[in-house]
Amino acid sequence: MEAVKLNTATQSHKQVNTSLYKAIWRWHFYAGIIFAPFLIILSITGSIYLFKPQIEQVLYHDYYTVTPQGDRVSADQQIGEVKRFYPHALVTKYQPGESATRTSEVGILSNNKSLTIFINPYTGKKVGELNKEDRIMNKIEEFHGELMAGTLGDRIVELAACWTIVLIITGLYLWFPNKKQSLLGVLIPRLTKGKQILRRDLHAVPAVWLTVGMFFLVMTGLPWSGFWGSHFQTIATNSGEGYPPSIWGGDAPTSTVKTKDIAEVPWAAENLDVPASKIQGFIPLPIDEVIKIAKREGIHPSYTISIPQDQTSVYTLSAYPPKAEDEVTLHVDQYTGAVLADYRFENYGLVGKIVAWGITLHKGTQFGFVNQLISLLICLGIMFVAVSGCYLWWKRKPKQALGAPKAPSMKNMKVFLLILIGLGILFPLVGLSLIAVWLIDWLIIQRIPVMKRFLNA
Repeated sequence: MEAVKLNTATQSHKQVNTSLYKAIWRWHFYAGIIFAPFLIILSITGSIYLFKPQIEQVLYHDYYTVTPQGDRVSADQQIGEVKRFYPHALVTKYQPGESATRTSEVGILSNNKSLTIFINPYTGKKVGELNKEDRIMNKIEEFHGELMAGTLGDRIVELAACWTIVLIITGLYLWFPNKKQSLLGVLIPRLTKGKQILRRDLHAVPAVWLTVGMFFLVMTGLPWSGFWGSHFQTIATNSGEGYPPSIWGGDAPTSTVKTKDIAEVPWAAENLDVPASKIQGFIPLPIDEVIKIAKREGIHPSYTISIPQDQTSVYTLSAYPPKAEDEVTLHVDQYTGAVLADYRFENYGLVGKIVAWGITLHKGTQFGFVNQLISLLICLGIMFVAVSGCYLWWKRKPKQALGAPKAPSMKNMKVFLLILIGLGILFPLVGLSLIAVWLIDWLIIQRIPVMKRFLNA
């Protein structure tokens, strides 16, 4: 009698494991087929954007590089030269140039166009101009972040990134060996077991090696996303990981204007409240005085000065350099030169520091060329895994059918459902898409014989 009970329990356990395996395989299959093209696009554009400094140095060498020749012309004179060429333009920012051989940059708005004017700081003469919309790397960045489709594109990219996490988790489950076996087929592809097994191993084994890198790139890219990223940023700011009182030169301001609304600043400083200048005169400090303040405060030389646009605005100095530790955001009273807020990496909360490091590693700047090379290898690996997965499906699928794994019985699937619910809560867009796919599968695909035959293997 006990043997019968044991046998029944064993069979039940096997049925649960089989159903769980089929369910995970089915979700892995659907996620892979739908999002593989987006992963390939993100990997290609990301690989290119990694080398932005080198690419732009080649493309715009004549704009970027000057020969030092004596003393530099004052910043105010350089801006005056720009105003001579563009008398009706609005000057928005000034970047002194981070080395002796680098041109200065003046940002302006002219005829609804955002232009960068390059100035030789030794002669004060215009070297050239670039429209922000015409810069190749800006287009690559836009394509990488939102597929050049605005908010809709941003949501698609975020959805693809979140579903990549689902692919990683489900893929690890499918790969995990059920019994003791050699490294062949687990960490090393089996080259002599036939084409079918080789195709499987060329997808699964590289994916396992890339797991940490893929997960890292996804999680460090999500803080930039429009939906998950903005909510995560708000939570990080309001959870005690926000801005310590020590960054303020006086009382912390109550402001509806955030720093990201007036300047390009590091992620951790985007929601920093913007203080107001105390009107003690009607003549703002010259830009050259602001540059002296930047030198006095030891800001990284790559900083940009955002210029006040009204009487209560401030000079905002932001350094967004290659290394996270050098990030700085400074708000300076436009009349007195008083530093109203000084926000640096050491002031960040734990979350802010982790994200700052993650972003610079994601962009390939934190450790220079080595960082770029490692990130490039991960991107190339993701492309290979996506393509090999599609090829594996194409060779396995029956003719005139999609070849999706058959839907298992959902009995005894509590663990799997809890995992899906947890992922849906952590990544809301995944949750919404899960509900949509599940409803389509249950209400339509499983109830229409023609579609069921086409989709299922």
